[in-house]
Amino acid sequence: MYVTKLRRVFMNKIVKTAFLLLLACVCCWQTKAASRSMDIFLQNGLTKNANISVYVVNLTTGKVIESYRADNLVPPASVMKLITTATALEALGSDFRFPTVLEYSGSIENGVLHGDLYIHGYGDPTLGSRNQNFLTSWVKAVQNAGIREIQGKIIADMSFFDGEACNPGWLCEDAANAYAPGIFSIAYMDNSLNIQLRSGPVGTTATVIRTAPEIPELTFENHIRCTQTQSDGAFVYGLPYQQVRYLTGSVPSNRGAFGIQGDIPNPGLLLAQHFTKALRETNIRVKEEASYIAEADRVSRTEFYTYRSETLAQIVKRTNMRSVNLYAEMIFRYLGTKTSLPGTIQHSVDYIHSFWQNRAVDMAQAIIKDGCGLAPQDGVSAHTFVRLLQYMNNSPESKAFYESLPVSGMSGTLKSLLAGTELEGKVHAKSGTISGTKNFAGYIEMPNGDRLAFAVLVNSAQGKARNIQPIIGKYLLDVYQNNK
Repeated sequence: MYVTKLRRVFMNKIVKTAFLLLLACVCCWQTKAASRSMDIFLQNGLTKNANISVYVVNLTTGKVIESYRADNLVPPASVMKLITTATALEALGSDFRFPTVLEYSGSIENGVLHGDLYIHGYGDPTLGSRNQNFLTSWVKAVQNAGIREIQGKIIADMSFFDGEACNPGWLCEDAANAYAPGIFSIAYMDNSLNIQLRSGPVGTTATVIRTAPEIPELTFENHIRCTQTQSDGAFVYGLPYQQVRYLTGSVPSNRGAFGIQGDIPNPGLLLAQHFTKALRETNIRVKEEASYIAEADRVSRTEFYTYRSETLAQIVKRTNMRSVNLYAEMIFRYLGTKTSLPGTIQHSVDYIHSFWQNRAVDMAQAIIKDGCGLAPQDGVSAHTFVRLLQYMNNSPESKAFYESLPVSGMSGTLKSLLAGTELEGKVHAKSGTISGTKNFAGYIEMPNGDRLAFAVLVNSAQGKARNIQPIIGKYLLDVYQNNK
């Protein structure tokens, strides 16, 4: 018995030792694999102390090419849009179109609508993005419904999303700028406002000339100073629904007319106003002025026309190619409505986590605060992004997803990446940029037909984002040359 016990202890030690040796070998292999190309980051003064997460996989062979802190959570910036757009394509399909429904309350008698006409928004981010020709079809729909006069008013119904139009995870300094507009279930003209100003002598305040589009109710608290600076340092601040915007910062003196970009405080109301004007111009009388509601009412309505957006594939392509925060955030909020109504930020987060739970993409550790990556609290690892890219590579929606990605040296936000190198035209990826952060995730096409999926996330680097990009480009070239 003693011999048997001794033998058991001895065998356990052998097994444990063998396991430790195997683990050491694996760790050595991973360290060796990481060290080949990672020295490009680790020996560079700008990035050696940064929070870096890197993962590269050959999708054709399944081989892990690089794994460096692959499970570290890093603020993804606009690479977050990959999660939002991939989820939407998988959940809704590339042919999905966002509806906007025209409804009326009351009754129509002898061409007179005894009630109100509603624009019921369901999250279309593209209304008026390129032109306003859709209003012509809306006017025609009113005429076809037999309406020649409206005793009430046009009401924009924005109750499909909740009233939290400004994401609490966004910085105060971002809110009300064109890249961080309020998010409502009705978007209009990209929720973007061009504010035209004129600068004068040093020490004076720049003058607001006009806005495009014109918003008669909008007022400004203007504190933009004209200085000797050579760069535009003007900012817009404000809250959703509020018709006042605060202008601060500085601009070059004696510059003449120039523009800064802000947001439209209440896009639903502006759309209702423009629709009212279009009806009146076609001799359809609208008695009262336009208004809006942010919460659902209990008024009985009749639907009479549904306008549909472009396909989701087209919208996703513009979202990723141009990195449009508004589009990504509208898609993100729409996903939340599949959990419960009205759509909320938390519903969207819950939906994304649950959607990927059984799809071999672990989102459990991902910190998701928004859909566009503007929230600095967002945190996603390189491993998670590559698993998502692997999944989408084999998805029925792979074509729409792949074609939405900018191409190195050729298009979108990758136009300057790797231009004039071996990798020009061979990297299809999404970029993400904030101060001290530069991230990329996507695919590399190899000469032998293999496809690599990669995520390179570099956060809290010492230099500006534009100085980090060449380092990442050098790394991707090194990976490509070592594996072709």
